[in-house]
Amino acid sequence: MNLQPYVFFNGRCEEALNFYTEKLGAQVVFKMLFKEAPPDAHNPPRPELADKIMHATVQLGSSTWMASDGNCDPAAGPFNGFSLSLTIEDNASAEKCFNALADGGQIVMPFGQTFWSKGFGMVVDRFGLMWMVTLPPQV
Repeated sequence: MNLQPYVFFNGRCEEALNFYTEKLGAQVVFKMLFKEAPPDAHNPPRPELADKIMHATVQLGSSTWMASDGNCDPAAGPFNGFSLSLTIEDNASAEKCFNALADGGQIVMPFGQTFWSKGFGMVVDRFGLMWMVTLPPQV
């Protein structure tokens, strides 16, 4: 069994994937636009979604997650009720990733030492996605 997050960026997926590729070293291993999907007479695509990402598979370190533009619903609210936890083995890299995610975002808890880790911080990135960046307990 394998559990993978599937994140919907409500029309900003391409921008988000470019950001994570540049700032975190993520790799987009598969990407399909809505216009590339086979036709479905029962569910015709909305023309304004043609160049949006229907599905992407992203590799970040040893983790694989998925992303999409979703339905591009202007009434959709922000991400809520979850966070992606990014565990990084060394302090300098963890701080670098935390600061990259904070660029254009909002720091919820500054990166620093806690009673459970020598490095932990929480940030909502520019796309509204909450991240927890942490060092493993033994570092």
